[in-house]
Order: sequence, then C-alpha cells, then structure tokens
Amino acid sequence: MSKISVYILAYNEAEKISSAINSVLWADEVILADSHSQDETAAIAGGMGARVIQIDFRGFGDLRNRGMAACSHDWIFSLDADERCTPEARDEILRTVRAPKAVDAYYIPRRNYFMGRWIKHSGFYPDYRQPQLFRKGALTFKDDPVHEEYQIISASPPGYLQQPIWQFPYKNLEEVVHKANKYSTLGADKLAKNGRRATMATALGRGLWSFFHMYILKRGILDGWPGLVIALGNFDGTFYKYAKLHELQSDWHPPSSPPLKP
Repeated sequence: MSKISVYILAYNEAEKISSAINSVLWADEVILADSHSQDETAAIAGGMGARVIQIDFRGFGDLRNRGMAACSHDWIFSLDADERCTPEARDEILRTVRAPKAVDAYYIPRRNYFMGRWIKHSGFYPDYRQPQLFRKGALTFKDDPVHEEYQIISASPPGYLQQPIWQFPYKNLEEVVHKANKYSTLGADKLAKNGRRATMATALGRGLWSFFHMYILKRGILDGWPGLVIALGNFDGTFYKYAKLHELQSDWHPPSSPPLKP
C-alpha cells in the first residue's frame, strides 16, 4: 500500500501549527521543516508526533527541497502552516495514491478565508499554486528566495484534484502588512540576483498594475472589503519590491556630518 509523507514549512507559527498538524494526522509521516523558530512551534509539533528538522533559511526554494528530501515515503503531500487539509481532500488524496493509473504530480485547489468570509475571486480560488501531492523525486524547486519556481520531473502531465484544502493567508490586518514587507524584501533580492533593474516609476507602475489586475481583472471587487484589502496589500508588496530593488541599486547615503567645533 502506498504511504504518504507530509512536510510542513514553518517559522514562528505557534498559533497555527497545531491546527495544520491535526488536519494531517491520517498521514504515515508528518515532518515539520522549521527554520529555528523563536517561539513554541517546534515543541508543539514534536509533542504532536511530528518529526522536527531544523533548516537554516536560505530561501523558500532551498527550504522546500530539503523538506522533501527528509520525507521517507513514496508520496509527498506539501502543506503550509496556514493551510488545513479537509476530510474531503484527505479522502481524495488517499484514493488517488492508491489508484493504479495515478500520475506523478497533482495540483490541489485552495479555498482562502479572510476577514470572516471565503474569498471567491481576487485570484484566490481555486488558487492552484504548485503541485502539493506528488511522488518523491517528481518535483524540484529552484533556489529562489521567494515565489520559488519549480519543475515537474515526469513524462506524464500533472493531474488536478477536485476537493480543496483550506488556507488562512492572514490572521489579521497586521499580517497583511507584515507579509507585504517580508516578501517584498525577498522579492527584491530575487530580482537583483536575476539582473533586473528598477526605478521608482517602475515601482509605481508595477504596483498600480498589480492592484488593477487583482481588483478588476481578477474581480476582487466582488469580494467586498476583503477583496479591497487583499488588492491593496498586493499593491504594497509589489510597489515596495521594486522600490527596494531600486534602493539596492542606488547610493542613498546621507551627507557627511563633520564634527562641529566651538
């Protein structure tokens, strides 16, 4: 019978990790890929039976590759700390890995919940981000700091499951701002490593386009206030990603201040 390993990425996720692990206790192995959390994340996970491995953070691509390498079984299910597997998704996953004609990698839809409601637009549903169920060795990631690119190593095209898992992308409005700041810094580093350049005009244009794309083209306007908050957060993250790239390429040092003598 096919066995499943689950790996969960985490850093300072003490408020979320128990719910994430509870949703995958049906798996044959649960691994917490922790990046030296400063809170009780690792202790909580270990107390729930997860195998905790500590990985120095060098970017999400490297983190995922090392998390997958630690998995023992033929099938891997990837879950983030802010995600929850549902009973329906669990049953579909188990049926899939036992099927004789299963392909090597599957995308799983995600339903996002924010500000008291399920987000139906804004590009947040079905939100097929990356394959989250796959055979070991069928997926690899580039060493990107954020928004990590992946490659499916298989002769067959990926499949798509139907039953969604849940995601809670922001626990509150403060986390919207925090993530925009965190990921814009990582994103600027990624752009710089790829030889990209930017001006403040680039930052503004990219930010405005990202807002328009999510709020109008992706119909975030239909998600009410949560849709507006998400689109504004996307504007902030995109604007500051390119503004920080411009900052990295500029010489913004204050003028010298010589000693003032009487």
